[in-house]
Amino acid sequence: MNCETCHLKELELEPTEITDVLRCILHTIFFHRTLSLVRPKDVDCDSLEVTYVQCGLPELEKEVDEKIEQFITWVEKHPNRRSQVCLSFFDEKHKHPGWFVNKTERIYWEQWFINLHVMGPKKYSKSNSSKKLTNIGVNAETSSRRATLESLESSINEVLFQIINFANEKKDHIPSIPDRIFNHEIMIPSSSDSVFGWNTDVIRRVLNSGHPYSL
Repeated sequence: MNCETCHLKELELEPTEITDVLRCILHTIFFHRTLSLVRPKDVDCDSLEVTYVQCGLPELEKEVDEKIEQFITWVEKHPNRRSQVCLSFFDEKHKHPGWFVNKTERIYWEQWFINLHVMGPKKYSKSNSSKKLTNIGVNAETSSRRATLESLESSINEVLFQIINFANEKKDHIPSIPDRIFNHEIMIPSSSDSVFGWNTDVIRRVLNSGHPYSL
């Protein structure tokens, strides 16, 4: 079974925008990769002018939010770093190596790499020499912040279109399974790894397996 991979465009963002950005991207991928009967709902980002679709599954929303919290914790310990969040879909194959031992093999068939560069909050200089100059500084800060948000919103929309195009073009590799959410896992950098923490773990597990995409 082939494992298709999609590397999404890198996004530059501030720590306060992580939750909105990852919710938007992860839920968009899940929505385009679920065969379950769902009640989709439109969701507006809290801090960005971006709307996306969720499957409307509380357990999935909880899982996503828990992983985002873990990623935020990692970012707080590794500020101003590039990182990846990986969403993998897999099938499970049961092996019977012995009379009393069952072994389950994960066969990955699709992986999405979310590339993020989380920047520290920008600091703007303010002049205290006069009220007029202070107002100019505040206005410049507001304009710069708005321009930064608009750039991020535009980049997010590009990523959403990238997801939609990939999901529509790549379908032949999807396994035939019953009506349900595909087996999946969301991997974030670990505290022991420098940048792409999950990569180290994935490579180690791949090398220990007999199949290039089975873990």
